[in-house]
Amino acid sequence: LGQGTGGGLLLVGRGSFKGQEVIMPHYPEEIEYSEKYSDDTYEYRHVILPKAIAKEMYKISQGKRLLEEDEWRGLGVTQSRGWAHYEIHRPEPHILLFRRPLGTDPLTGKVAAAAPPVAA
Repeated sequence: LGQGTGGGLLLVGRGSFKGQEVIMPHYPEEIEYSEKYSDDTYEYRHVILPKAIAKEMYKISQGKRLLEEDEWRGLGVTQSRGWAHYEIHRPEPHILLFRRPLGTDPLTGKVAAAAPPVAA
């Protein structure tokens, strides 16, 4: 058992392929949401899909394009406004990577405008 690069757990075992390790992705029973994390520009989170929902996602995108908001919400992913699916993690495409600009209002999805400078 190990930590996947996308935050998912990987099951590692011996395969029948000349004793080489076989890495199998972790599929949760229910949609799993990471804690939020951030850099200087964005806040991020990842969402891990169960196998059945991942199959539905593959039907929509073939794992080759980003999902629009109505598509990922249609799969049952629920989160506040402003999140965008921004990257496909090729080794584990059932892990959806989301980001939104820092300062995004979670009710409207709009980025708060910077306050004008105060005159001295």
